[in-house]
Amino acid sequence: MLIKSAKLFTVVDIETTGGTARSHKIIEVAIVTFDGTQVVDTYSTLVNPKKYVPPFITSLTGISNEMLEDAPTFEEVAETILEKTTGKIFVAHNVNFDYSFLKQEFSILGMKFDRKKLCTVRLAKKIIPGFRSYGLGTLTDELGIAIHDRHRALGDAEATAEVLKILIKNDSNDFISYSLKQASREATLPSNLPKEVFENLPEKAGVYYFHDEKGKIVYVGKAKNIKSRIIGHFTGESSKSKRLFHERIHNISYELTGNELVAFLLESREIKRFWPEYNRVQKYTSKNNGLYQYSDRNGYMRFTISKTQPGVKPIASFRNFQEGRSFVHDLATKFKLCPKLCGIQKSHEGCFDYKLGSCDGACVGKITSEYYNKRVELAIESIEEERMTYAIIGNGRDPEEKTLVLVENGVYLGHGFTDYNYSANSFRELKDRITAFPDNQDIQKILNMHLSHPNGDQVIYF
Repeated sequence: MLIKSAKLFTVVDIETTGGTARSHKIIEVAIVTFDGTQVVDTYSTLVNPKKYVPPFITSLTGISNEMLEDAPTFEEVAETILEKTTGKIFVAHNVNFDYSFLKQEFSILGMKFDRKKLCTVRLAKKIIPGFRSYGLGTLTDELGIAIHDRHRALGDAEATAEVLKILIKNDSNDFISYSLKQASREATLPSNLPKEVFENLPEKAGVYYFHDEKGKIVYVGKAKNIKSRIIGHFTGESSKSKRLFHERIHNISYELTGNELVAFLLESREIKRFWPEYNRVQKYTSKNNGLYQYSDRNGYMRFTISKTQPGVKPIASFRNFQEGRSFVHDLATKFKLCPKLCGIQKSHEGCFDYKLGSCDGACVGKITSEYYNKRVELAIESIEEERMTYAIIGNGRDPEEKTLVLVENGVYLGHGFTDYNYSANSFRELKDRITAFPDNQDIQKILNMHLSHPNGDQVIYF
């Protein structure tokens, strides 16, 4: 067995000022050296973090600011920690937390810290399954292990060493040796996620869903390579919020999309549909501005720019008011429309342009509404003519398939899949091949970005 040849483990536990390695500091370190059957060495020390210890940390650990005043700094104990862990397997309960803090501290000193890792949470779930919880306190109770000085580094490290001893004894399938292989990723994956789920993930474009213990979707993401993107979630700094997120993940499902554009579109839709707890963006549709037309009491057709209203389709949409105002200004100049009636100037009398002689006075009744409204109608027609109808055709989920994304008069209709050799005679025929999805400003942003960089997709205008 690989574990026998490695011989020594260093079971580590630390106490800190908070949950994030980049923002908080170590206040205590314990290292228990274990040879697979018994403890052969113990080391523990308080560490002066040169930082205030919050009251709730003192309440949890019993370590106060006064206790740390005369303690060595991390720099002063760094060589000892390196010496005691070199050539040994780094073991901890939720290993990425302890490991990330030590790695960060060594990085600040300009020193590398790379060790093979084992997580006793993941090992326990695999080797001795069936417990109601795998937190250190509950697990040791279930195994009959006494923790002396709970929430102090040495007490927790000694208890973790006892857990490791039981795991080695019960490891009939040599799972510990397998976990030490870099390709296993056992020290990387969330503790509640079965390895088999990760192994079965595809390396293709699509949308993926993280599920909690009850199957509820807590996060939706998209990727060109689902498996590669998901492993990215589980690497890097292990903050408290990230660990809590990882602990919620019990399963992963996915839907293949064939290409990144459809993944973007579907992700946006699914976030709004499932409202996942850990998605921060795209839950709300962007409140864009719209251009609306109405007639005043004198029969003159007017424009106004306002926030888009549900169920009321604007003549044109804009990311913000200023973009809309600039658009209407150009429209008024091109079709000789009154700035006041277009909503871009305010005055109790005639518009400023009329006073300068560059407006023919619709705002003060100098021309009839019938004459003025014809110019407004021409302006509206020009806007509608610019609303494009097109199809984006891209790679499908396999070589025999292609994707369809359809937009009609500027409105996203949805997307779908069809045979690679399928050829439609009209846009209407293509509409029969898609699933309808709602349009919104987020979707429009995705489409506009893709049109500027289609990445090899075919864009056909109708």
